[in-house]
Amino acid sequence: MPFTELCIYQVKPQKIAEFEALMLEAKDFLEKQEGLLLLRLVKRGYHIDMEQIKEGLPPLRITRIVKSMKYMLYWEFDTKENYGAAQKNLYASYWKPIEKCLIAPHDKYLGESLF
Repeated sequence: MPFTELCIYQVKPQKIAEFEALMLEAKDFLEKQEGLLLLRLVKRGYHIDMEQIKEGLPPLRITRIVKSMKYMLYWEFDTKENYGAAQKNLYASYWKPIEKCLIAPHDKYLGESLF
């Protein structure tokens, strides 16, 4: 059963370009981690409300940043052990510069994929 992490980053508005450049640089490193099945970084850029959902309308683009820009890093591994080793490698290499871009510590959601 694949093991998954969804990590939410809240990036300071003045650090967006730095964060994106850093994550682009880290992408090659992250893709080389043993057992990695899937890697995605998503920048939150849209919202949808219940009325839009009921009407089948597309989401609306977010037009301003209030407190932070949110990013979601999704990565999936073949085993928990390979995930743990990849975390260690990330923290030994890119974590400090990533942390300097954030307004608060990141949130991690971990679990085994159901489908």
